[in-house]
Amino acid sequence: MENLTKEKSNLMKAGAMLLIIASVYLLVRVFSDIKNYGNSGSSDVNIITLSGHGEVQAVPDIANIYFSISKDAKTVKEAQELVAKIEKASIDFLKESKVEDKDIKADNASFYPKYEYKYDVKSMMPCNEYGCPPQTGRNVIVGYTASESITVKIRNTDDVGAIMQGLGTLGVTNLNGPSFAIDKEDDLKAEARKKAIIEAKKKAETLAKDLGVSLGKVVSFTEGGNYYPSPMMYGKTAMMEDSAAGAPAVIPKGENTIFSDVTISYEIR
Repeated sequence: MENLTKEKSNLMKAGAMLLIIASVYLLVRVFSDIKNYGNSGSSDVNIITLSGHGEVQAVPDIANIYFSISKDAKTVKEAQELVAKIEKASIDFLKESKVEDKDIKADNASFYPKYEYKYDVKSMMPCNEYGCPPQTGRNVIVGYTASESITVKIRNTDDVGAIMQGLGTLGVTNLNGPSFAIDKEDDLKAEARKKAIIEAKKKAETLAKDLGVSLGKVVSFTEGGNYYPSPMMYGKTAMMEDSAAGAPAVIPKGENTIFSDVTISYEIR
């Protein structure tokens, strides 16, 4: 009997301990939920959202040009050799023009057959008063076209006209460009972003003042933006047409506009 009473007492103590632990756990969960509710943009937290725009202008310091080489021949090997010959001459010229190896990129090398439709002479029937009977035939490979594309980054933008004019004399198939850009844009992007943030904050401060409230912490921030490049010339240029006459054309670089658009939400109180 004494053992039974002692066992019952131990069970009651264990049950009381479990009840205390459960109560503490529930209490912690309640406080945690209350805290999270206050920080999660609940209906008790009011915000205002404003946008800002920032721009920075800069003169481009690099130019990108693109050209391709395409040749036809009876065999794949002959066509590829013709392309390789012009490619070598072009790369040699670029190096003589102080373009570095790392700024010359060749890609999209390919070849494909050329077809012609040949009629079957044996099946050809003469026309009569009812018309011409259908003729039979098939596509026949008559040669191959090999091609390759090359992209060039020119760091001395004053040389763009002369380089494009020189390439035009070497037998390249298409010459496109230049596309002017800024080599290292990160600092300019940061400056544009800063201007956009200042504009958005000023708008928020003005609106908060008009509403009779004060700004709190930033609740959210988003950014978008890029740059407006100077126009790019496309296709066969006048420098390719008149490459043998006169001095190379001077190509105006203009300015690139780097911009940032931000949207900022502030807590108000």
